[in-house]
Amino acid sequence: MPGLLSRYSAWRLLREGLAGQQGWTPAWEDRDPDPAYDVVVVGGGGHGLATAYYLARTHGITRVAVLEKGWIGGGNTGRNTTIIRSNYFHPQSAALYDLSVSLYETLALELNYNIMFSQRGMMEIAHNQPELESMARAANAMRINGVDIEVIGRDEVLRREPLLDPSPRSRWPVYGALLQRRAGTARHDAVAWGYARAAAALGVHIVQDCEVRGFAIAGGRVVAVETSRGTVRAERLGLAVAGNSSVLARRAGFDLPLQSYTLQAMVSEPVKPCLNTVVLSTSTGSYVSQSDKGELVMGGNLDRAPSYAQRGSFRISQSVVSPLVELFPAFATLKLLRQWGGTVDTSPDNSPIIGPSPVAGLYLNCGWGTGGFKAIPAGGTLFAHLLATGRHHPLSEPFDYGRFARGELVDEGHAGVAH
Repeated sequence: MPGLLSRYSAWRLLREGLAGQQGWTPAWEDRDPDPAYDVVVVGGGGHGLATAYYLARTHGITRVAVLEKGWIGGGNTGRNTTIIRSNYFHPQSAALYDLSVSLYETLALELNYNIMFSQRGMMEIAHNQPELESMARAANAMRINGVDIEVIGRDEVLRREPLLDPSPRSRWPVYGALLQRRAGTARHDAVAWGYARAAAALGVHIVQDCEVRGFAIAGGRVVAVETSRGTVRAERLGLAVAGNSSVLARRAGFDLPLQSYTLQAMVSEPVKPCLNTVVLSTSTGSYVSQSDKGELVMGGNLDRAPSYAQRGSFRISQSVVSPLVELFPAFATLKLLRQWGGTVDTSPDNSPIIGPSPVAGLYLNCGWGTGGFKAIPAGGTLFAHLLATGRHHPLSEPFDYGRFARGELVDEGHAGVAH
C-alpha cells in the first residue's frame, strides 16, 4: 500500500506539473489590493509575511495587505544560506536572536507547514590560540546573556567533523571551536510559504507584482502608498524591504544610514551526507553546511563594493572556496553547481533598525545585514507589535532609529561575519 501511494503521488506531481498545476488549491489568493487597509506592509519576504501573520494572529488586525514588487520570498529570503543561530555578544542582540531561535523551534507546528528546521548545531572554528582565548571570553558573555554556548577542544571538533584536516601544519589548523547546539538551518522558501499561507488563512491580502513607487503624505504623515497597481491607503505602513530600504526611504523624504552590499553564496553538486554541523572558519569568514538534497551550501564575507546587483563575483567565490578546500581536502574535487547573490542593507553598528521612521505613520524594519533570515520570527513579532500598538516591544526598543543620534549603538561588528 505505501508503494502504491508513493507511485500515485509521483504520478500526480508529474501530471500537475505538465498541466500547469490546475488541479491544486492555491495556498493563498493572488489578488489586486483593496483601496484601503488598517496596515500595509511593504515587502513580501520573510519579515513582511511574518509581520502580517502576527498582526492577524496576535493582535487581531486582519485588514492587512502585504505588497511585494516581485513574488513572495523572491528577494533575500530566497537568496541566503539559511543559517539560524543566536550566539551574539551584546545582551540586546542575544535576546532578539534567541527569541527567534525559540520561535523557529515550534514554527512548523504553529504554521502547520514543514519548514525543515534542522538543529544540527554550529561550530565556529578557532585556528590559533589567541582566537580560542577570545572565544572563551565571548562564550562567558553569551552565557551571562542566557545563550546556550560552549567552547570545545580540538579532539571534539574533529570527532564531530572527521573530514576536517587534522594536521597541525595545515594552513588553518583546528585549535577548538565555539559550539551552539541549538543552531541549525531551515528551508528558506518553506518559511516564506508557511507564513504566507497562514497569514492568508487569517484574512491578510497578499499582493504580488505590486511595486511601491511613492508615498502620499498629508500633514506630515504618510497616508497612502502609490503602487504600480494603484493608490492604497493605510492607517500605518511598515517597510520590510531589506536591501531596498534606502531607496524607499528616499521616496518618503528621508535618508537612512544604511549601505547595500551583495552577499554571495554557492552550492556544490550533491553528495552523500558528510557534514554533521554548520562550520564557520573564524579567520577566513567562510562557512559551509549540507542541504537535505546533499549540496554543500557555502558563503563568506560581504562584497564591500556597494551594489544592488543580485550576483556574485569570481573574487568572492575564490575567497570562499579556497579556505574551505584547505579545511576539508575531500571537497577539492567537487563541482560547483551555481552561485548567486542577495542585496543586504548594513547599518553603522551592524544591528537592525526597528521602529518609527522620521515620517509619522511609517515604520521601519531594516538594516539586518547578513542576519535577516535567522531573525524572521522575532522580527515579525516585534514589528507587528510596533505596527499594532504604535509602541516598541521591550526587545525592539534598543534598535530604534534614534539610537544613532543618541550614540547608543549595539555594535556587533567586532564579531566579524554575522551569518
